[in-house]
Amino acid sequence: MNPTVDRQRIVVGYDASAGSLAAVDWAAAEAERAGAQLQIVNAYRQVWPGAYYDIAPELAEAAYRQAETLVGDAVARVRGRGTGIDVVATAVDALPAATLLDLGAAGARLLVVGNRGAGGLANLVLGSVSQQVATHARVPVAVVRGRGDAAGGPVVAGTDDSPGADAALALAFEAARARGAGLVAIRAYVPPIRPLLPYSAIEAQERAALEASVAGWAGKYPDVAVETRVAVGRAAKVLIGASHTAQLVVVGSRGHGGFTGLLLGSVGQQLMHHAECPVLIGHA
Repeated sequence: MNPTVDRQRIVVGYDASAGSLAAVDWAAAEAERAGAQLQIVNAYRQVWPGAYYDIAPELAEAAYRQAETLVGDAVARVRGRGTGIDVVATAVDALPAATLLDLGAAGARLLVVGNRGAGGLANLVLGSVSQQVATHARVPVAVVRGRGDAAGGPVVAGTDDSPGADAALALAFEAARARGAGLVAIRAYVPPIRPLLPYSAIEAQERAALEASVAGWAGKYPDVAVETRVAVGRAAKVLIGASHTAQLVVVGSRGHGGFTGLLLGSVGQQLMHHAECPVLIGHA
């Protein structure tokens, strides 16, 4: 493969479900903004209950033809937008999560999955496929849910002091600039019940940390209007609330403090279940 093309490729999983169709549309718009190639993938794995023998060649061929038809329809849909982006199709009899992860490791700039899948990409967000992709990908992962075509609102970035949060800020600033949108950086915290410092001093410390984390990126993206917010409360609730008016929420793969276990713990689960707009997950 051409390494240059690899670095500019966006890969989206598709299985003809409504969620994956929304993911294709979102990924196509992202590819147009980035000038990237779009690869639409239907990864399926045929499972025949009670079959302890090789699948008949004609059945395997029929499954492959069906997958090719599905992904071909998606390619035609994207080309019908008339934007002229480079779009290619891939149909493969393989495990969906492993396929997407391998394509990400090969140099893709972004993996995109839908809210819910069916067939080869079943339970893309709520099941094991999404967990594996979001947790183990070496590149950013976009989960398209809620208002997949949201526009006009800001890009929201959840941040703390972790390396993953810094990666999220980098993605958020780039996304805001590409969309001509403002950026809202949010730092959530829960103060102790019996603090050693006054609450005002704790808030001042949190705000200073937030401003410091954003300052370097704001200097690199002077054309992006930035708003910073310090919020008292659980990170999941704060970010879900912000997603109601955002066009994209960007988070790191793992945080600490207010964003502990962002993918593997309750915060990430709640965000992926309840966010009202697409979620972009950055990896440190």
